[in-house]
Amino acid sequence: MIARLLTTCALVLFCSATIAQTKWHNPLTAIAPVIQNQGWTSEIGNTFTRLPARAEKQVRKAVWNLSRDAAGLSIHFYSNAPEITIRYHVKNAFAMPHMPATGVSGVDLYAIDEEGKWKRASGTYAFADTIIYSYKNLFPSRYHQKGFEYRLYLPLYNSVSWLEIGVPENAYFEFIPTVKEKPVIVYGTSIAQGGCASRPAMGWTNILSRKLDYPVINLAFSGNGPFEKEVVDLINEQEAAAYVFDCLPNMGALSQEEVYNRVIYGVTAIRKKHPEPILLTDHIGYYNDQTDSTRAIIWKRLNETQWKAFNALKKQGIKNLYYLAHDSIRFPEDGTVDYVHPNDLGMQAYADAYESILRPILKMPRGAIGTTQPISQRREAGGYEWKQRHAQELQLNREQPPVNVIIGNSITHYWAGEPRARIARGEKSWNQYLSSFRNMGFGWDRIENVLWRVYHGELDGFAARQIVLMIGTNNLGGNTDAAIVEGLGFLLQQIRLRQPQARIKLVGIFPRRNMELRIASLNKQLQAVAKRGGFLFADPGKGLLLASGKIDESLFTDGLHPNEAGYSKLAPGVASAR
Repeated sequence: MIARLLTTCALVLFCSATIAQTKWHNPLTAIAPVIQNQGWTSEIGNTFTRLPARAEKQVRKAVWNLSRDAAGLSIHFYSNAPEITIRYHVKNAFAMPHMPATGVSGVDLYAIDEEGKWKRASGTYAFADTIIYSYKNLFPSRYHQKGFEYRLYLPLYNSVSWLEIGVPENAYFEFIPTVKEKPVIVYGTSIAQGGCASRPAMGWTNILSRKLDYPVINLAFSGNGPFEKEVVDLINEQEAAAYVFDCLPNMGALSQEEVYNRVIYGVTAIRKKHPEPILLTDHIGYYNDQTDSTRAIIWKRLNETQWKAFNALKKQGIKNLYYLAHDSIRFPEDGTVDYVHPNDLGMQAYADAYESILRPILKMPRGAIGTTQPISQRREAGGYEWKQRHAQELQLNREQPPVNVIIGNSITHYWAGEPRARIARGEKSWNQYLSSFRNMGFGWDRIENVLWRVYHGELDGFAARQIVLMIGTNNLGGNTDAAIVEGLGFLLQQIRLRQPQARIKLVGIFPRRNMELRIASLNKQLQAVAKRGGFLFADPGKGLLLASGKIDESLFTDGLHPNEAGYSKLAPGVASAR
């Protein structure tokens, strides 16, 4: 008995010590708002809800109640913790007959590693008054001690009253403030809210957000998304990159005239205030219509009516209006849990279809090889936070629109100029030749990382006179010359699309130790790419070579990064308008 008592005491002390060693972080008490994909952040940023309090008097009770569900909301943070615990409380039942507790009330955790690649964290979970998800043995970063970026997806069909994220008290943890990019806003039905995904990250709006690495606001209300004026008017308060209306599955009880009128109102109301793209989506169909003769009539009638309204709007001169047709969704036969609600397979089909139509609409094409596929990175978090610098660039562009821009990697980042970096290796030459340029250099960037930055607004909202692109050296270790050439050609076209009036110049890759011959050959190919595309080309890096063709080590700090003397040789050729 004494031995058992001692063992029990020891366990209690061990558990108490474990609890004491965990530091809990509450997203609702963070210094800045951190609930992502929400909208109306200034009004509701300290809650896990989707509509502001004033909407309770504007929308139907059912819509208001569903807006308390956390569908589409997420929390982003940085951490190097080997173990992460999520504890929270929900207000309603954990599960539904056709949707598991993990989807209705669960959470989902994903990591984004240093290379920008998504990795799902899989842990244990227990549903009780306090729900607990525990993720253990999380591996460390290969590049630095600051771990990964994490994204925590919240429940799709339940209201969260409180939530905390626990990490060991000696671990690094930092919430990421809400993203300020214009989101894609989705108004829809249970299908868009997330029914019946097995877990939150498999709701199609969340899949789409990962595919685009872009904010997507979920304003879908299960059984209650019939394109209502009151909800459209609320959406109209929000700036968006695109507005998506996927409402037909909840409009079957309406007359054709009413469906038509609601579509007309929704589109014209948005267009009066916002020029951004509007996308209308067909009803996916009922997957029991071959055994229930009444089903096909309903969804086909709805699609025909919306298509009629779409064409009428186009004839009225409504611009930037698009349509996602039933056949384009390529929905699989086994993609539902019942007759219409997608399982994970169906959710993936929806997300794929939306990505296919939205990428060209948002001017965010994705090529076939790595150098043409936009991706973030965080290889140098020990020295600077990549996305924080991106946010700095966007803010500077708004406050002080640049005349001239240099886009590059660490060679540009640590040259000099604004926004200031922790290192400035070439201030004298920068001030002499490049003082009118905005420094858009990011340490460790590759071509595909610059493509991400271009897609996420760094060249939007101003008209530059000259843009200089100096990127590619960090691709030498992992890409063929052909991939580098194709990637730079692709990137130049995306820059031109956003800055059609600018003089755009590609600068050849600067020579580096033991790669001089390869880079010289590659630059000849890049010169040809620039010429074919109508871009300027310069190769000032030749001035860093000795007569032997090897680099002049006296002009470098490490065989790659120039020192002040090296930058002085580069600056005139970089700054030249020719």
